[in-house]
Amino acid sequence: MKNTHKLLLGAALLTLSGTLAACGSGEANSDSNHNKVTLMQNTELLSLDNSSVADFTQWNTLENSMEGLYRQDKNNKLAPAMATKVVQPTNNGKTYTFHLRKNAKWSNGDDVTAQDFVKSWQRSVSDKSTSGYNYIFSGVKNADKISAGKADETALGVTAVDKHTLRVDLDHAMPYFNKMMILPAFFPQNTAAVKKYGSKYGTTSAKMVYNGPFKVTGWTGSNNSWKFLRNKHYYNQKAIHLKEIDMKVVQDPNTAHNMFTKGQLDDAQITGVTAQGLQTNKNLRHVTKAGTYYTRLNVAKNKTLSNKKLRRALNLVLDRKALTKKVLADGSEPAYTFVAKGLSTDPTTGKDFAEENQPAETHNVKKAKKLWAEGLKETGKSSVTLSLLGNQDTATKNVNQYIQSTVEENLDGAKVNVESLPKKALSSDVESGKFDMETLFWLADFGDPSNFLSINQSTNPQNYGSYNSKAFDTALTNAAKKDATNTKAYWADMRKAQQVMNSEVPLVPLYSMTESHLVNPKLKGVEYHPVGENDYTRAYLK
Repeated sequence: MKNTHKLLLGAALLTLSGTLAACGSGEANSDSNHNKVTLMQNTELLSLDNSSVADFTQWNTLENSMEGLYRQDKNNKLAPAMATKVVQPTNNGKTYTFHLRKNAKWSNGDDVTAQDFVKSWQRSVSDKSTSGYNYIFSGVKNADKISAGKADETALGVTAVDKHTLRVDLDHAMPYFNKMMILPAFFPQNTAAVKKYGSKYGTTSAKMVYNGPFKVTGWTGSNNSWKFLRNKHYYNQKAIHLKEIDMKVVQDPNTAHNMFTKGQLDDAQITGVTAQGLQTNKNLRHVTKAGTYYTRLNVAKNKTLSNKKLRRALNLVLDRKALTKKVLADGSEPAYTFVAKGLSTDPTTGKDFAEENQPAETHNVKKAKKLWAEGLKETGKSSVTLSLLGNQDTATKNVNQYIQSTVEENLDGAKVNVESLPKKALSSDVESGKFDMETLFWLADFGDPSNFLSINQSTNPQNYGSYNSKAFDTALTNAAKKDATNTKAYWADMRKAQQVMNSEVPLVPLYSMTESHLVNPKLKGVEYHPVGENDYTRAYLK
């Protein structure tokens, strides 16, 4: 049965690839009045409250309906948004003073105030926050104590000096702090709305107000479609061309392709077999993202994969080139480090950080077999059954099937049970540790290796694999504190942390994130950022 599974997957790929190649020449139809486009997300929207949820669909939605202190421009550079300019820190890099636009308004006409940022950050850093993203505030004065429940959220080093002046005090210098301000985690929240709606804030589109170019309407909290309508109070009306963006959740890439062909989508993201068959389509656009697809390993003490040799075997048995060329075939490239290629250049070496830290050995089935046998002996077992979780999108299913067949075929005594779960069930199982492996991706929020590496620190709330390495933690702590203003030492710490991960394998990098989009040729002005979310707010139809 080991070979049967692999053969069925290969046959499905060949059959569907040929079918899609024959029907992939359609072109989307633009809206007749050129004021509306229709887009998609591939997972459901769970919340609009950035203090309660932080995931890809939510952040994409907030990217197009909210703004923070800065935004990214078309050249991927920081540009003023709610702040009047990109500021430089004082107090040896530990104090940032932001002056807010006096013409910045919420969609209900309220002024955007410094207190709106204070309230948002306090809610998000709190130990009561359920977003799993309170760690991102680490470095802001008292943030770590607050997240650990050892201080009240009002102790956070963020102050409304006056209505339009926001001061942020840090525990230590953070050379990438300005870059972080584009993250939805740092977006403001309308103070009056938070008070009015309480625990219901952000649970529907009506229980929110928005300070970006568009406001969300029509989302009830459970439906799979919503609209962005023009926010008449947005400060920069000249930059906005569309009156409406319709959003639909489309989980199946073949459905997305068919909808694009029928003119029902202006930008359809496709993956897996669907993308394979459309690589020569005239409307295909590859969007390279600083993101990594990987398999998280549960290394908790009571779990099978607490054994390092078993983890190393899983890492070496997988052929990333075969995965990207034969299973995905969508323009994706192999990944050998968790930190994504193209994220950042090490200024002390002039090299891409991921490339300079790539392990010397990336695929060796013979060695994987040896390590696996040794690992089983150390655990006192002759066989193991591993649960491999993932979401329900087609690409993840295909990748997990490839992992399953490769592991079972090459590692004696290994059985892998694949489960494809709805988002809520998947999150519940992962957060409670009910898994051995989980395939997912991490997309860069800002252009620094710490953005990837920090989620694997032992104290990070998103460290669901329970990785705990003193050497790894020490390297990142040194980078964040004593070496923060020493460029040479900082990057040495970053390299050390990645190299420790290479050796200890708390996760298995799989492939780089390359999005395949079928794009209406009349759709212009979309800002496809390699770091962060795609920005459709400046889009137009021509």
